[in-house]
Amino acid sequence: MSYNLKVTIDKSSGFCFGVVYAIDMAEDILDREDYLYCLGDIVHNDEEVERLRVKGLRIIDHEKLKELRNEKVLIRAHGEAPSTYELALANNLTLIDASCPVVLKLQNRIKNSHDDEEQILIFGKHGHAEVIGLQGQTDGKALVFMDIAELDNVELPNKFTLYSQTTKSVDKFYQIKDELIKRGYDVKANDTICRQVSNRYEELEEFVKDFDKIIFVSGKKSSNGKVLYDVCKKYNDESYFISNVEELNKDWFKSNDRIGICGATSTPMWLMEKVKTEIESY
Repeated sequence: MSYNLKVTIDKSSGFCFGVVYAIDMAEDILDREDYLYCLGDIVHNDEEVERLRVKGLRIIDHEKLKELRNEKVLIRAHGEAPSTYELALANNLTLIDASCPVVLKLQNRIKNSHDDEEQILIFGKHGHAEVIGLQGQTDGKALVFMDIAELDNVELPNKFTLYSQTTKSVDKFYQIKDELIKRGYDVKANDTICRQVSNRYEELEEFVKDFDKIIFVSGKKSSNGKVLYDVCKKYNDESYFISNVEELNKDWFKSNDRIGICGATSTPMWLMEKVKTEIESY
């Protein structure tokens, strides 16, 4: 049976400039050298990580980093805590720093805009690489929370500064700020959310309305992917989350469906093209 499906890829989906920068840097070195170490997944997308692994990218964790000597190591877009740079100096490691400029600017603000007494709150995902790097700027003293309910039983000072992980929802950040002010706190809020990421919410909202079905392509580890998929689902109930072509299901489609394909800021365009080709083969 032929479905005669019309498939369109969202032009604004795909890598943000921070991820492009990191991958370009890695590929440039791998074109000249046999291998390159990378601290953590270069991007939260298993298919892209595997493509680069074949080229010679070696993903390591912080424990492995401690054992390395006299090697080159790529710092990915999420950034790192000061302790990583100190370890690199001690172990004679050359760091190829591909930290996203937006993240670096935020790290700098957290590190240099406060005295030691000031309490800092970070709205972000526990254990996320970017958040660990941000918390490291405060010697681990910043309080990280994913949801305002986490603060219900926490004794906070009357006055504090609020920051956000760069890929969080702008709306939710301001809701949290307003709620904390309502609770009587003196909140100095710094909106540090990347607009290239946050603008995608509105663009996606418009994109998904034009199609019968939406195929959202993202790595399962991508926190940005989870948020963007929720946007798809909110404005188009027939939205499906997949990480690779194998997860497509023919039963989702019927004849003459208009299908939109979109993805996270960590989803490579080549993977969305592959999904499009597979769907068109139906």
